[in-house]
Amino acid sequence: MLRAAPVIPQSAPRHAGALPNGRARRKYFVILGILIVMAVGFAFGLLAWENPMPVGTEGFWLIAQMRGTSIVVMAVVAFCQAIATVSFQTVTENRIITPSIMGFEALYISVQTAGVYFFGIAGLVALQGNVQFVLQIAIMVGLSVLLYGWLLSGRYANLQVMLLIGIIIGGGLGSVSAFTQRLLTPSEFDVLTAQMFGSVSNADPEQLPIAIPLSLAAGILLWSGSRRLNLLALGKDITMGLGINHRRELIRTLVLVSVLMAVSTAMVGPMTFLGFLVATLAYQFADTYDHRYVFPIAVLTGFVVLSGAYFVMKNLFYAQGVVSIIIELVGGTLFLIVILRKGRL
Repeated sequence: MLRAAPVIPQSAPRHAGALPNGRARRKYFVILGILIVMAVGFAFGLLAWENPMPVGTEGFWLIAQMRGTSIVVMAVVAFCQAIATVSFQTVTENRIITPSIMGFEALYISVQTAGVYFFGIAGLVALQGNVQFVLQIAIMVGLSVLLYGWLLSGRYANLQVMLLIGIIIGGGLGSVSAFTQRLLTPSEFDVLTAQMFGSVSNADPEQLPIAIPLSLAAGILLWSGSRRLNLLALGKDITMGLGINHRRELIRTLVLVSVLMAVSTAMVGPMTFLGFLVATLAYQFADTYDHRYVFPIAVLTGFVVLSGAYFVMKNLFYAQGVVSIIIELVGGTLFLIVILRKGRL
């Protein structure tokens, strides 16, 4: 007698993608929603906390408008640092290093130090304004493009050599700046020291109409190229095997990263470990390889970290000036933890 074939229950439908199943999708959007709520909460807290006027009144919004500039600056810095660091780590195939390795902070400090050395305290004032802001961005991006064009073209193009030369250039600029600072008077050195720490208060509101379009343009171009970044993360051989011009995409990404880092550094000063801290947390929260999903999480995480740190330090400890130092301390500690866990760069 013939027996009927057993009925095999159908398993849940499988989906190959950045978020492979319903649980992963739910987790991603829950975390995204939590970050949005926290970002809105900290932003409103910075506007409303210790605001002497009742919420909703004309006086409240006048005071909130003055405070709103700092929130916009935080959003721009978080946007630049997050997208630049994630993209840079992708093309270098290393989740330890950050774009700061290319010497942007060292160049910023060199420019500020040179201004004080040659023109005194008035030199810092002369470095403020839109013309000087655009000039600093142009110098940073121009030097980066020259470095990329030189070291990533030709027969023996090598990304690791480019990173090494970037470290050497940054170290050299730092040494020259340190030597020049020893020649300054104590009063000039005190004023310069305040500029060498990244702070939202360093930003000039008049720079925002320039910084916002530049950062948005570079960020949108990187986000629109998320699929190509996903391929670049697979390595040079696989990328070229799939028909992608690896060198062209590499240089394109690095130039856009340079624009984002130049805007952030020229606005608020050096924040070496902010990008690393944000990118590391974003990888854990997003739990996916797809940059279309990593970028939003990274930007929101960056804003939550910045605005949350400023809110706590300003309103609870009355020490908003040390926020960047604390971020650097936390970011540096996390950097050491990752290094010790992975055992390599």
